[in-house]
Formats: sequence, structure tokens, C-alpha cells
Amino acid sequence: MASTKTLYIGRHAKSSWDFPGRADMDRPLAERGLNNAYEMAWRMKERGDKPARIISSPANRALHTAVIFARELKIPLEYLSVNEDLYMAGEDAILQLVTRVDDSVNSLMVFGHNPDFTYLANQFVHSQIYNIPTSGVVRLEFDVKTWEDIHKGKLTGHLFDYPKKK
Repeated sequence: MASTKTLYIGRHAKSSWDFPGRADMDRPLAERGLNNAYEMAWRMKERGDKPARIISSPANRALHTAVIFARELKIPLEYLSVNEDLYMAGEDAILQLVTRVDDSVNSLMVFGHNPDFTYLANQFVHSQIYNIPTSGVVRLEFDVKTWEDIHKGKLTGHLFDYPKKK
């Protein structure tokens, strides 16, 4: 009997453009981004969604979003890691990172950037997602034993939530 693997794809919260000349990697969250990140983490908590591990892009806006989710979902920070492959490396590199996760981990959340995260989600869902907005989360559930086995044919359910969705 196969077990279930759940992948949460989380796009970073809205970033601020108030600091001209600041490197893309270093842009902070905007006030709206902070509010949306807390709102989306609260929604996950209300649904009972709690990933066992979180991996974030090293970009300030993604890492700050990941920390907000970890704190709100009561995920110990030692279960949050940073990986360069989540910063503009392409959806194939992100998928490779996910398939290398230890199979004892049954639920994983990754935080990063578009367009790669929307492309990644669309590798699995049956109805196309045109854009994962900032602070948006896609939950993908697979009937598999290993992360290496996740693919569209093994998807058993998905949820797409974002700040303006009511």
C-alpha cells in the first residue's frame, strides 16, 4: 500500500520596491506582503495543513515568508532550510530538489518565485493555474511512497489558495 506525499508550493509574499538599487535577492517584504503571509499561514493552520519540512529560496522575501509560515504553523525552525536551487533555477531544478527529499518526510513546503513555481504546479494539476500570486499556496497530494515517484498520474488531490480568494 502506498503512502501519501504532500507538496506545498508557496510563492513569497509581496515585496517592497521602496529601496532603489537594492539587489533583487535582498528586497524586503512590503506591509501588504507581511499581512498576506500571516493570513495565508492562518488559513493553512485552520485547514490542518502543516508541512513537516520547509525549504526556502535564499532571497530575503522568500525566506521571510517561510519564517512567518513556520512560526504560525508551529514548525520548529530547525525544520526550515535554505536552498539556492529555489532562486530562479527553473522548475526542473526545483522538482529535482523535491525528489531528493528524504522519504521519511511525508509533507514538504517550498518557498520561492514565479514563473518557476507556477510552471512547477502546472506539471501536476489537471486544470492550468495561470499565475500563483504572491503569498499563494498550492497543495498537491500524491499516492506514492517516495518523492521520486511524484507525477501527474499519481496526484490524488490539490488545493489552490491565495490572498484574494474568498
